[in-house]
Amino acid sequence: MKVIISGGFQASYRQLLPGFESASGISVTTLSGASQGKGPETIAAQLGRGVAADVVIMSREGLTELMAAGRILAGSDADLATAALGAAIPKGVRRPDIHDVDALKSTLLNAKLIAVPASTSGIYLIEEVFPRLGLAGKVNVKVTPRGSQSAQLAACGEADIALQPVSELLGVEGLDYLGELPREVQLIQMFSAAIVAGSKELEAGKRLIAHLRTPEAAAVIRKNGMQPAPH
Repeated sequence: MKVIISGGFQASYRQLLPGFESASGISVTTLSGASQGKGPETIAAQLGRGVAADVVIMSREGLTELMAAGRILAGSDADLATAALGAAIPKGVRRPDIHDVDALKSTLLNAKLIAVPASTSGIYLIEEVFPRLGLAGKVNVKVTPRGSQSAQLAACGEADIALQPVSELLGVEGLDYLGELPREVQLIQMFSAAIVAGSKELEAGKRLIAHLRTPEAAAVIRKNGMQPAPH
């Protein structure tokens, strides 16, 4: 079975996958892609050019687009977990204040480079948050194809701050996690799974999705800074 997954749920998935493979005897090949955006690394672009996949795990916003395009088996989608947007800086530097909107705005104005992913969270930040805060055209933003890349820009000190889902920041070596963004500019993303239309691995796909929604999975999800989806 083949899975394409975006960054937000990836840490939990990687920790839960060995148990699934061991218990089920099903071997899983995992590819990665962005939930939304442009360019060849999005999940939609990969499916569009014929990359074979049985299950996708991605933001609900991106999955909704795939469903509208007829790329998802009807009725197979299931919510897994939510993640808030957070901020992180290179380890060892002075911790800036982001506790409210004014503090966050000041911190972003003082940053030489802000790293965000090109997917759902980055689209929201660039198209909604930065203009609302009066930061459009006033801050230097580096948009990377994947969340792991934007986090790494801050971890290596190239960016002063990374803004993206908390689950993509926790546990990254070289990062100092600052906390969640203020409520007024927060985006709680739902990450969901679904079976790709035309998959020959329907039962395996259903078993994997069910595994990611167990009470045992919920404990792992919480450890990675997310909240299990109600079901």
